[in-house]
Amino acid sequence: MGDSDKKKVDTMLGVELPSLWRFALQVTRDKHDAEDLVQRTCVRAIEQCHRYKEVGKPKSWLFKIAQNLWTNELRSKAIRERGGYVQPSEHGEEAAIPDNETPESQLELQDIVTAVEALPEAQRMVMILVCVNGFSYSETASILEVPIGTVMSRLARARLSIGEQFLNDDSNPEQTAQTAVAESNVQDAVPASTKGAQG
Repeated sequence: MGDSDKKKVDTMLGVELPSLWRFALQVTRDKHDAEDLVQRTCVRAIEQCHRYKEVGKPKSWLFKIAQNLWTNELRSKAIRERGGYVQPSEHGEEAAIPDNETPESQLELQDIVTAVEALPEAQRMVMILVCVNGFSYSETASILEVPIGTVMSRLARARLSIGEQFLNDDSNPEQTAQTAVAESNVQDAVPASTKGAQG
C-alpha cells in the first residue's frame, strides 16, 4: 500500500463522505445499518487504495464497494432468516422532503418514494443510482457489475411498476391524472445525460 495511494483515497473519502452516507441510508433504509455500511466501506476503500484509479466520478468507486458489501450482507441475512427477503426496518430513516414543496407535491413525492421502496431490490438499486444519485447507465452498470442493457431493463420495469401502483382505479379520472404526473416525475428525475443507451 503506497502512501500516495492512501493519501488520495483519504482525500477522496473526506470529499465524498456526505454522498456515501446518503447512499448508505437510501440503500439500507436504517440509520444503524447505514453507519455500519459507511464504516466498512471506508475501511475497504483504504485497504484497496492501490486499486483506486482517478477516472470518472470518484464516488462511483466508493458506491461500488458499498453496493458489494451490502449485497453480501443481504445474502447473509437471507440465509440466516431462511426467507430470502429482508423487510425494511420500521425504524429506518424517512426520505427527506424539501421544505419548499407544496402539501400536494409533498404527498405526491412521498407516494413515489413509497412506490420505489416497494420495488424488488435490483430495480430499487437502479432507481437509487440513476434517478436519485444521477449516475449514467454505464456508471450504474459498472457499480452493479451488470450489462447496460440490464440496467435499462430494470429501470424500465421499475417505472412501469411505479406507474401501475398509482393505477388503483382506472375509472377515476383524477387518479389517472395523478398517475400520469407521477410517471412524468419519475421520468424527469433521470438526468438528461443518462437518457438513452450510454456507452
